[in-house]
Amino acid sequence: MHSPKARPGRPDLFSSAKTAAPIPARHPALREALAIASLDPAVSAISYVATANVGPAQVDVDAVVLTKLDGRHYLDVVPARRVRDLDEEGLALIALRELGLQQLVITAEDLRAEPRRSNVRAVWSYKNRPVSVPLRLRILKALADEGPMELGRLLEMVSSDRDPSPAVMSLACSNLLELDLTSEPLGPSTMTRSRT
Repeated sequence: MHSPKARPGRPDLFSSAKTAAPIPARHPALREALAIASLDPAVSAISYVATANVGPAQVDVDAVVLTKLDGRHYLDVVPARRVRDLDEEGLALIALRELGLQQLVITAEDLRAEPRRSNVRAVWSYKNRPVSVPLRLRILKALADEGPMELGRLLEMVSSDRDPSPAVMSLACSNLLELDLTSEPLGPSTMTRSRT
């Protein structure tokens, strides 16, 4: 069966466990910001708004929207900003405001911030890695029973004939568990939590 999120021939579309439909992401900086948002525990959903109405006019807004606890935000990734004339930009800003979206500016420096950048890239490289049902259940049960724990301890608890760390990374990409990707480089002391 064909998955609507699987678009191997369309590198300009981004999908994750937090997207209901693929999101246009032609710029590498936008794709990087979307991977970060997909692994951010504060982000519950990622969506896309192509157009909106301002009065009788339909306006091209081309906005990626992050749903967080504090509201809905549109991503303004500085290196990926579209070039628009002043009138187009003004109408787009009015439309975004009328949609109740707050601006979330992401600069090139934000995208390069370490250790998050390296951690996100390492974890995201396991996005499509399949995880066997028994291993998935062992990992999620350990987190449900024991609560948040260091990654090294989790890996010891679910050890098997194969290294379980790729499965943990894949489950983070599937939004089934959280990894602290901002405090320190990914390692045994990285905090891991269940999403459920």
